[in-house]
Amino acid sequence: MHVEEIQRWGTATFNSPASANALQACEARLGHKLPDHLRQLLAETNGIEGEYGLALLWNTERIAEDNTRFRKNVDFRRLYMPFVGLVFFADAGNGDQFALSLGGNHEVYVWNHVDDSRMWVAPTVIRYLEDWMTGALTV
Repeated sequence: MHVEEIQRWGTATFNSPASANALQACEARLGHKLPDHLRQLLAETNGIEGEYGLALLWNTERIAEDNTRFRKNVDFRRLYMPFVGLVFFADAGNGDQFALSLGGNHEVYVWNHVDDSRMWVAPTVIRYLEDWMTGALTV
């Protein structure tokens, strides 16, 4: 179980697990399955809030809502590269967003909202959480 592991890294509040219906509804809105390690974590906790209310992991509803809005926003299509190959699942609190790639190994990237860059930050969601919560990852 990942929750006990995550608690060792810092202050976090965990939501109740996402139901099978909530996970399926999220995937239906996205039009694709969630990467396995994100899906497994959401089945343990449907969102994690860190220190000062920072959303370390969005709940299924926010994942579906924000990704849908990012992909369909006409202004975003003019301003940014496509978001189709990503699924956003958390934010840095400064406008930047964390996302998993939908291809390959489903690695974690940070999207810089100012310059539209996408930088690799971790091989898994759990590693992103560890690095972000312990200060090894900064953006």
